[in-house]
Amino acid sequence: MSKNTIVRGTVLLTGATFLSKLLGMLYTIPFESLVGATGGTLYGLAYGPYSIFISLSTIGIPLAVSKFVAKYNSLGDYKTSYRMYRLALRLMMITGFVTFIILFGGASVLARIYIPDDANNISVEDVTMVIRMVSFALLIIPSMSITRGFFQGYQSMGPTAISQVIEQIVRITFLLLSVYVVLYIFDGTVTLAVGFATFAAFVGAIASAIVLFWYWKKRKRHINRYIKNQRSVESNVSTKQLFQELFSYAGPFVFVGLAIPLYQQIDAITFTRTLVQLDYDQSVITNTFSNINLYGHKLILIPITLSTGMSLATLPTLTKSFVDRNRSLLFQQINQSLQIIVLLILPAVVGMSLLSHEVWGAFYGVNQHIELNGYILGWYAPVALFFALFTVTSSILQGISQQRFAIYSLAVGLLLKSILTIPFLNLFGPVGAVLATGLASFSTVAINLWRIRRSVGFPLKAFIKRTVLMMIFTLFMTIAVLVMRQIVGLGLTYEEGRLANIMILMMTVPVGAGVYLWFGYQSTLIERVIGQKISFLDRFKRK
Repeated sequence: MSKNTIVRGTVLLTGATFLSKLLGMLYTIPFESLVGATGGTLYGLAYGPYSIFISLSTIGIPLAVSKFVAKYNSLGDYKTSYRMYRLALRLMMITGFVTFIILFGGASVLARIYIPDDANNISVEDVTMVIRMVSFALLIIPSMSITRGFFQGYQSMGPTAISQVIEQIVRITFLLLSVYVVLYIFDGTVTLAVGFATFAAFVGAIASAIVLFWYWKKRKRHINRYIKNQRSVESNVSTKQLFQELFSYAGPFVFVGLAIPLYQQIDAITFTRTLVQLDYDQSVITNTFSNINLYGHKLILIPITLSTGMSLATLPTLTKSFVDRNRSLLFQQINQSLQIIVLLILPAVVGMSLLSHEVWGAFYGVNQHIELNGYILGWYAPVALFFALFTVTSSILQGISQQRFAIYSLAVGLLLKSILTIPFLNLFGPVGAVLATGLASFSTVAINLWRIRRSVGFPLKAFIKRTVLMMIFTLFMTIAVLVMRQIVGLGLTYEEGRLANIMILMMTVPVGAGVYLWFGYQSTLIERVIGQKISFLDRFKRK
């Protein structure tokens, strides 16, 4: 295996995931203009339980299948990996239908949990309706996801990448068109418009399934050739044993996938109730919750995208190195995975925090709550680094057969989040929910790194040393951004409107990115982390 397999796989999946998340962020600009903070809150309340039920319906099977297929293909047993895929596909059809029935039927119960009796702008009936509309996607997504996992096990990342992008394009197109038609052609309510917006997940899933079916028809003959030419004896594993092994992999994937939605569910249950008791204005509560749960969250998902692609690309290659007992290659892959995350995400989240008001104003415009929303985004942005590191460290744990420990670390994080959220809301107001999430997610990363070190003897020295260097370069970047913002501020401020904020970002972001890249390149840090020379930077330097 080429030592840059992780990089290639990560580039493909990260590129697709980044484009998907970018589209998922950009659509919130017209969406926010159409439905406002109230619509954003409704949308977030529907997507929270939906995300949890998606994880429960798949039971972590797609990524577990990726690990399973990579393992047995490495052993030359293609028949067993294919048999597992067919069994898992049937299981996903059943669990998807069951979870759809539960979410659709239990929507009103969930709505009563989220909405206190004294809430005056969103009703229990509103939340019930939008939850039921999004639940239909559960009928398709589990089966679709299992096929993505099978392709990834073959280290074929194209089907996952392309289907993700197509799914997002179709979903967003339907979402925005339906919201516009409901509001401006049929003069419907915001609640009905948001209902169709959540139903777009079902429409996008259909499009993705069609793309995956096309890939399956195209790749089927190659998979059959592997199976037909198999020389090793097929593993004598019963169906019961296959499922036992698969579920031993799958369990932790459920909880890892649930991490962010569960943090958000704690906020959904506690945020409004606590702030209402503290006599906060309802408009402040609605705006800040829609920030944390949807609009601001979409912004911080952009840096997190890299970790998603990294975890998907890392798992099969780490599993192979671990099964082959190639310790030196395993350590190299772990180091590379962790360092790429910090190299790229650390400056991104710091930059977003420094320019939080400008970022918010550029995407969502300037209104009476921009000061508060920018303030919350400034605290929320750094949490993205911990979310990303948790995703990757959990994937590493799964690759080295320590998947159960990912559950323990997440349990600690959720316990801390549950304990800290209400006291922090009382002490710090709306931003207290963000601070509680940050401390909880940081604890999960620290625990995961400790376990990786203990389980395979992975030395953390190189990772820590380079992280410190990245922090120093980020400090230089921070100084450059602050100086540039002061200069630009002589003529423009974020209060002047969306166009002014876009212009501020266009002048400050390239300066900060340029300073960081220059130090990273001159110190050979980028080259050492990526594992190869960056040709376009070399050409730029020569010019």
